[in-house]
Amino acid sequence: MRLAAPKLFPQIEAAVPAKNGNNKLSENDRAAHDWYRFVLSFPPHLVREYLDRFGVTPGSRVLDPFCGTGTTLVECKKLGIPSVGVEANPVACFASRVKTDWGVDPDGLLAHAQAVSERVRKKLAASGVGDGDDLVPGARISPTLLTLPEESVKLLLRNSISPLPLHKTLLLLDDLRRHADESFRQIELLALAKALVGPVGNLHFGPEVGVGKIKADAPVVQCWLDNVAAMVRDLRGLAARKDVFADLHCADSRLLLEALEPQSVDAVITSPPYPNEKDYTRTTRLESVLLGFIHSRAELREFKQALVRSNTRNVYKGDTDDEWIEGHPEIARIAAAIEARRIELGKTSGFERLYARVTKLYFGGMARHLADLRTILRPGAQLAYVVGDQASYLRVMIRTGQLLAQIAEGLGYELVGIDLFRTRLATATRQQLREEVVLLRWPGSSKKTLSCKRSPRRF
Repeated sequence: MRLAAPKLFPQIEAAVPAKNGNNKLSENDRAAHDWYRFVLSFPPHLVREYLDRFGVTPGSRVLDPFCGTGTTLVECKKLGIPSVGVEANPVACFASRVKTDWGVDPDGLLAHAQAVSERVRKKLAASGVGDGDDLVPGARISPTLLTLPEESVKLLLRNSISPLPLHKTLLLLDDLRRHADESFRQIELLALAKALVGPVGNLHFGPEVGVGKIKADAPVVQCWLDNVAAMVRDLRGLAARKDVFADLHCADSRLLLEALEPQSVDAVITSPPYPNEKDYTRTTRLESVLLGFIHSRAELREFKQALVRSNTRNVYKGDTDDEWIEGHPEIARIAAAIEARRIELGKTSGFERLYARVTKLYFGGMARHLADLRTILRPGAQLAYVVGDQASYLRVMIRTGQLLAQIAEGLGYELVGIDLFRTRLATATRQQLREEVVLLRWPGSSKKTLSCKRSPRRF
């Protein structure tokens, strides 16, 4: 089946060249941003670019409704701009909250962490286990190892952390609980989360999270203490901005009216999930389980149900978000093309049968989000959505930015343009996919529009 070319919108060239748009964290940006960060986070310099272009000042309020680990909020706080974030992933919301709390006493934090480190190292040494400089690679040590409850183990990717590093992690967590200082507990836990997805665990982050080289041992306590020390250095430099307001809501971005006040936001800078087969809950699963944010399959399901349906692993029987884009011709065409390709290729797995449906649910969920958002925005509010083209579903191209722009226009937003941030090479098709910034403006709304704010949009 040959796919018709979608309607093209006017492009506004971004300040960053498309083919080498920098998505990495620069050395100058590391303070607070580097405390814990998604591999696929968008860069702080992109936030600064749009804050400047929108003319955002300390008298404005910025929203990131898919705030992840807080890139927009941290950058706003550094610039003295009040902000608010919404995030359904509990460990990501926790990270954002910690990364924007700069009132922690750095000297007290370091002293407390060093005391914890000394106690845990002594317990390890008593059983013949090293950790930092005394770590012995390949040492044949068989202490009685602490482990997780079976239900928690089932939530993890197999071999995502080896038995001995897990034992050390649980011993460290136990000491942090027994000798907790509430002034430092949250930031100390975030330092551990960063260690878990770095040198402690066995995870590998590529197009999807997986298990890489299995490490029999790792310097858990030392890595954690190094992370705390880096946070201490940052806190000393960030103290002048500690009182700049940054608020967090662990909530569903499709239900913003349950979390935010009407007409309270002047600008939006965000990067929602893209429609693909990337299960974003797997990216944070190890730290979510070990830090106690998820204990069971039931809790994981509840968490997934609060997310925009961007992959087949969080689609449920009662989902109705697709009603919001009923009759949208291009989305209907794409879904039909995916289903036709599936039948042509003889793909029959349960996940493959959901490809067409999750495409509709994704854009319907984004329509729900944009509909609720209208009431939160002040007239004249400016918005930037970082999204990317996808061809994950049997190589049928989905022009995410263009479709999101169409949906927004149907809900009363003005399309300012679409910036090309960068291009990336698709693994399956070897095509260059566009990563774009959809720029919108909210002109204000009549009472009639607000009265039907939760009604599905028929195209």
